[in-house]
Order: sequence, then C-alpha cells, then structure tokens
Amino acid sequence: MHGNHDSTASAAAPIGFDAFLAVDIRIGTVVSAEPFPEARKPAIKLTVDFGPVIGTRRSSAQITEHYRPEDLIGRQVAAVVNFPPRQIGKFLSEVLTLGFADANGAVVLFRPDHPVPDGSRLF
Repeated sequence: MHGNHDSTASAAAPIGFDAFLAVDIRIGTVVSAEPFPEARKPAIKLTVDFGPVIGTRRSSAQITEHYRPEDLIGRQVAAVVNFPPRQIGKFLSEVLTLGFADANGAVVLFRPDHPVPDGSRLF
C-alpha cells in the first residue's frame, strides 16, 4: 500500500475509460501472511493466489492496525497486478493490495461481499 490514505483527498482529475482499463485489478486468496518487522512502516508480507492466469504473487501491505497475519489466511483481497515490482528492503512486492483509510487513517482491506473465483478482474 502506498500513496494517499486521506479520506478527505480531493477527487482525481477525469480520465478516459481506457485509462481505467489499463489498471489490472484482480481478486486473490491469501495463502501465506507473515510479519514484516524490518519494514520502515509496520507491514505484513502476503502471498496471494490470483488463479491460473496470474499465479501467486507477493505483496507488502501496511495493514497491521486491523489485521493479524494468521487471520488473513484464506481471505480474498483485491490488488493491482500490473504495476512494476517494488523492492522493499530484502522483499520484492509484486502487487499493490488495495484498501481504504478508516477515520483514523488505518487501512481497511477491500474485498467483494460474495466469494468470486481467484483471478477475477474488476470492471
């Protein structure tokens, strides 16, 4: 997770539909989660299964306010899967896990309200 976690941020500039389609957001199931104490900001290292097309990818997520690693196993999460990987210390974060800021700025993960197949794309 990076970028602006401020719920009072102004609306972004208008974009064309093609710009939205360029962002590949998929659902995956967390298959492993472990603490990431060496990160500058408290984070959890996630391994997420995005199904047969995308496969398994790793993510560093700053979600320690509301989530413990052991509670994330088996949970579906949404992530941008077509950003370039980011090196965070010795960890390569391959996807950006998505969430929203709560009233205090802590991250709340985004997920569908019914299970969907891993690899499903947001549209």
